[in-house]
Amino acid sequence: MILSNVEIHKALDDGRLVIKPEPGPRLPTIGKHCPYGTHTVDLTLASELSIPKDDFPIAFDLSNKKKLAECLAQNSEKCTITEDQPYTLKQGKFILAKTRETIELPMQDPGSGARCLAARIEGKSSRARLGLLVHFTAPTVHPGFSGTLTLEIINLGPAKILLSPGVAIAQLIVEEVVGIPLANPSQFQGQSSPEGVLNNGA
Repeated sequence: MILSNVEIHKALDDGRLVIKPEPGPRLPTIGKHCPYGTHTVDLTLASELSIPKDDFPIAFDLSNKKKLAECLAQNSEKCTITEDQPYTLKQGKFILAKTRETIELPMQDPGSGARCLAARIEGKSSRARLGLLVHFTAPTVHPGFSGTLTLEIINLGPAKILLSPGVAIAQLIVEEVVGIPLANPSQFQGQSSPEGVLNNGA
């Protein structure tokens, strides 16, 4: 079941969903953008970008069990953007970014009667019409996840696109999960960088 904006507000209030900083205002206000659609909440672009090197030195072996995030970080250049100095995303260019917001979907106590939440990160139509993909093939945010959300961004449009921090870049759809799942944290649990490097550097 997909949560409406009213139910998203309730989930934020009771701690089943945590978004830091919490988007606001919750209701449409004259002169201010309301980030809550009827069943979505906007997420914004952080200032840290990761630009894969043009001469990427290796071929990825998907059977290799080594940490993907570490390999990406070692072979990418960091870029910090500001409102005064946005990043110019050229046609066909692929980069990694992250949301400014940290998302938490706490696991619920099986005896509490509360349902866990999962979420999906999706693009926004106003960005897609420019040819901007902000994620692909991996929209799922699993129950128990905590961290920023990585954005796999590519410009498939006809013109360059300027990326500035704080711009509404994606939207989150929140869903209830039937039953309390067994914990199975992903390799990106606790990530704090576009590549998925963890807070503790693991």
